Amino acid sequence: MHRNAVVSRDDWFEAHRRHLEREKELTRFRDCVAAERRQLPWLKLRKDYVFESEQGPKRLAELFAGKSQLIVYHFMMTPGSDHRCEGCSFLADHIDAADQHLKHVSLVVISRAPLAELLPYKQRMGWKFDWVSSYASDFNFDMQVSFTDRQIAAGDTIYNFEKRPLRSKDLPGTSVFYRDENGDIFLTFMSRARGGDALIGAYHYLDMTPKGRNETGPYHGLMDWVRLHDEYQAKGKDQPDCCE
Repeated sequence: MHRNAVVSRDDWFEAHRRHLEREKELTRFRDCVAAERRQLPWLKLRKDYVFESEQGPKRLAELFAGKSQLIVYHFMMTPGSDHRCEGCSFLADHIDAADQHLKHVSLVVISRAPLAELLPYKQRMGWKFDWVSSYASDFNFDMQVSFTDRQIAAGDTIYNFEKRPLRSKDLPGTSVFYRDENGDIFLTFMSRARGGDALIGAYHYLDMTPKGRNETGPYHGLMDWVRLHDEYQAKGKDQPDCCE
C-alpha cells in the first residue's frame, strides 16, 4: 500500500479543509442529478404481469401494497441454477435495514427462478423483504435483465441502455414504478450495472478508508473479496486481502 505524506497538524487541517470543498461539490451534484432523475419521462406499461409470491399469485399492481411507488430490485437467479450471486446478495443484505423506513414506498425483490428455489435461500440468509418470482411472465425480459438463448446467440441483447453481446441469462438492476389514481402503472426509472453501488452502504464506509474498496484482485471489482455473509472465514491462503 502506498504511504501518504505525514505532515504537521496545521498542514493536515488545511489539506482536509480544501478537500471538503470537493466533497460538498459531490453532494450538490448528486442532489442535482437526483432532481433531474425525477423529471425524466415515464413509460406506461401495457402488460398485466403476474408473479408467484408467498401469499399466492400477485399482479404487478398488487406489489405496490396500496402505495403509489414501487422499487424493484432484480436479483440474478435463473431457474434451476445452484449459483448464488455474491454481488446481488451483498446488495440484498442492505435492503431490510432501509425498508424499515420506506413506509411510503413498496420495495420488492424479483427473480426469474421459481419461488420454491428462492425461499430456501431467503431463509438461509435471514432476509425479511418480499421476494417474488417472475418465472411465468415476461417481466424480466421486458425489463431487459433476462435474455433468451436466441438473443444471446444472436448478440441481440440490450442492457443498461445499450446493445452489447452478453453471456449471462440474468443480470441485476433496479426498476422504479408509479401507480396513479386511475390504476395506470408507469416505469419511471431504470438503474443497471454499477448503478447498484448507490444502494450498497458497506461501500460508502469503505470509501472513507485508506485502502478504499481494495478491489485489486483479478476482477478489479466486488468479486475480488465479497462473500455470502455466512461464508466469511478467518483469512487463509485462499482468502483475499479484503478490507483488513
